[in-house]
Amino acid sequence: MLKDPSSETAGGPRHVAIIMDGNGRWAQARGRPRLFGHHAGARRVREVVEACPELGIEYLTIFAFSTENWKRTQVEVAGLMTLFRRYITKETRALAERGVCVRFIGDRVRLDNKLVALMDTLEEKTRDNARVNLTIALNYGGRDEVARATKRLAQDVAQGKLNPDDVDEETLPRYLDTCVLPDPDLVIRTSGEARISNFLLWQSAYSEYEFIDTLWPDFTADELGHLCRSYGTRDRRFGAVRA
Repeated sequence: MLKDPSSETAGGPRHVAIIMDGNGRWAQARGRPRLFGHHAGARRVREVVEACPELGIEYLTIFAFSTENWKRTQVEVAGLMTLFRRYITKETRALAERGVCVRFIGDRVRLDNKLVALMDTLEEKTRDNARVNLTIALNYGGRDEVARATKRLAQDVAQGKLNPDDVDEETLPRYLDTCVLPDPDLVIRTSGEARISNFLLWQSAYSEYEFIDTLWPDFTADELGHLCRSYGTRDRRFGAVRA
């Protein structure tokens, strides 16, 4: 059974999700190609992950590549895929040693076999870690996730594994990519854009949002800490009214 979010105790967020936006603009402002900004953004991830335990963040989910990002130029997409492969290869040992458990969400079908193999290896090597749970959304889209989950649910109904009368709002989450994760408490989007861009649509129904002007390569652990403390001051009623 899903936990009633209104029963949560006050304090900082347990699960933070981040839309890491602004890499391209950060690079262009410095007269550099967009991929330069993506490399700078990838380096920023380590600092943020390392800051999580001290801030009480148990789960961190980052939006690395959306299902819509394939619309970008072939050069940028190819560069991003190379960056993902290099990042995983370089960071696997450090993530494992720091107690980070890594998961990937999204549709892997369109990703190349070498990248998928690296993703599988990183998940396997860090599966028993529990200091921080890092989820990387790669070729991920909220609508795509719900569509894939619904297809699996429908297949179970067709095969007699699930009674249609038993399907309710607690059923679908068991088929989502995030089925082993709690819903995000706080969703942060950097770069000044105020939209959710198809990210964790089902899971963020009652999340708090922060839209900040900082471009992702400039985002720091200190700023994350400030946002977590601000979250702790919010009155989260989940549709109820305080007595």
